[in-house]
Amino acid sequence: MQIRDLPYADPGVPDVRSGTRFLIWLGRQQLGGQVKSMLWGLLHHLGIAGLPLGTGIAVQAVVDRDGGRLAVAGVLLVVMGAAIAIGDVMLHRTAVTNWITASARVQQLLSRKTAELGSLLTRRVAAGEVVAVSTGDVEKIGWFVEALSRFVAGAVVLVLICVGLFVYEPSLGVVVAVGIPFLALSVLPLLPRATRRADVQREKAGKATELASDTVAGLRVLRGIGGEELFLGRYRAASQEVRRAAVRSARMWALISATQVVLPGILLIVVVAYGARLALDGRITVGELVTVYSTVALTLYPLRNFEEIAMAFSFSRPSAKRAARVLALARTSTTTDATGAGGEDRKAHGDLYDPLTGLLAPAGRFTAVVCGDPDVAGRLADRLGGHPAEPGADHTSVLLGGVPLDELPLGAARTAVLVQDKDPVLLSGTLHELLDVPRSGEVLPAQALAAARCEDVLDALAQASVDSDGDPMRTRITERGRSLSGGQRQRLALARSLMADPEVLVLDEPTSAVDAHTEARVAAGISELREARTTVVLASSPLLLDRADRVVLVDEGQAVAVGTHRELLAREPRYRAVVTRETDEELDTAGPRLGEIEALEGESA
Repeated sequence: MQIRDLPYADPGVPDVRSGTRFLIWLGRQQLGGQVKSMLWGLLHHLGIAGLPLGTGIAVQAVVDRDGGRLAVAGVLLVVMGAAIAIGDVMLHRTAVTNWITASARVQQLLSRKTAELGSLLTRRVAAGEVVAVSTGDVEKIGWFVEALSRFVAGAVVLVLICVGLFVYEPSLGVVVAVGIPFLALSVLPLLPRATRRADVQREKAGKATELASDTVAGLRVLRGIGGEELFLGRYRAASQEVRRAAVRSARMWALISATQVVLPGILLIVVVAYGARLALDGRITVGELVTVYSTVALTLYPLRNFEEIAMAFSFSRPSAKRAARVLALARTSTTTDATGAGGEDRKAHGDLYDPLTGLLAPAGRFTAVVCGDPDVAGRLADRLGGHPAEPGADHTSVLLGGVPLDELPLGAARTAVLVQDKDPVLLSGTLHELLDVPRSGEVLPAQALAAARCEDVLDALAQASVDSDGDPMRTRITERGRSLSGGQRQRLALARSLMADPEVLVLDEPTSAVDAHTEARVAAGISELREARTTVVLASSPLLLDRADRVVLVDEGQAVAVGTHRELLAREPRYRAVVTRETDEELDTAGPRLGEIEALEGESA
């Protein structure tokens, strides 16, 4: 795989049983690139290892005044120089390719998982952790994949150097053959402590990132209540903890780096001292001493790969563990095959039914659902979209036309049922880009915007337009729609959902951020535009409930009453308690007030 061929057509199915297994799986997927990088690394390191041989031959040729051998040494040095240059360039090229392609594979896997889970992702994993995995962790995982081939090449070259020196000069070769493995393994006792300190640093950094994300998201509210400095102080304290943890971690890695410098120096002193005695005794020549000395001195280059792979693994293993934890999250036991029996696309049409709660939303009807607890309503909306209530819990699939949503391909399930949660997200871009979503084509942007009562939003965007000639569709919306009010963001998100025109549209509190007058108009717009289409609205607003064809009361996880809004007001005390916010004492005197409520709803309609 080359960088120009990205993205992958299929990033594969990762092994997410642990962070280490995920790294191993990722390495196997990059096997071709790893072999290329290793071969170029061998050429590079062998070129470096061959320089001492040429130098030793040249020195001995000068001592012996042998011009022919001096010429051979010169040719050998030129060849080794060319090998170093070519090997270094190609090693860097292939290693960086491995890094980028591995990072891209992980990014694609994370993007695929995000699309599969939707809004449930941040309910199961903290937002700060998601940010950390998709940014810094991806780079650390790619670093390990890149360093692996260089490490293998360096290890092979060190073995060849030990064997070669033992054959070339057995007396000194034994010393080197014993010393180099000791040098390579000398960092192992320090790694556990260094890894623990690095883990503490990353944990504190993740918490600081999550705190910063939450602070930025709520900055407007924090300023309104005067809590900006309080939260900034908390972030300063968190960032100082990260700094202190980073310094402690850096000290351990500095000690490891110092070990990789000091111990080779000691070995070099031993080789020089012992080799000088052998040369004085006439047991080896000056050229052989220079060759062995230079070889030992240059072993510092392949030895650095041991330090690098130790650091890369220590940093990437926790990152891989976090990535594996995110990738292990499952929508349900989703069937990924796009076709069912007989090779036909599996599709579902008809009533939406939840066996767990007993909720039935008839096809082509506007059904409103009332829950006393907003969290219960949110979980119910997720279930209706085909998501399990909790990871690992027993899950009974919602049925669409008698077909379990879990058995539909993810794309078909998403097309059939669209869920808009109570806090929809607007991405940055123009309004035209915001509304550029997959859709049936039967609902035009103007119709969706009109049904969501976005006239004032369009006027505000037109006035804010700088370079779009007053065209609100070309006006840019800032990140998460922060330049708009909560009600404006909510109505634009509603317009986007209406324009998608899914077979089943599930809306969780779609008008919670607008005033009563606008809410009544939005309720009418939804009812008119979604006529003869299956629509489920989870709400407790009388203005929305009165527009529904049928209303279902869900109490303690079960559908306990069905009827119209006015019927349930008249005969169901639990329904009145949720919709009118009355206490038990007030319920006893609710009768006279029902007429007032109905009159208000009639005026709003």
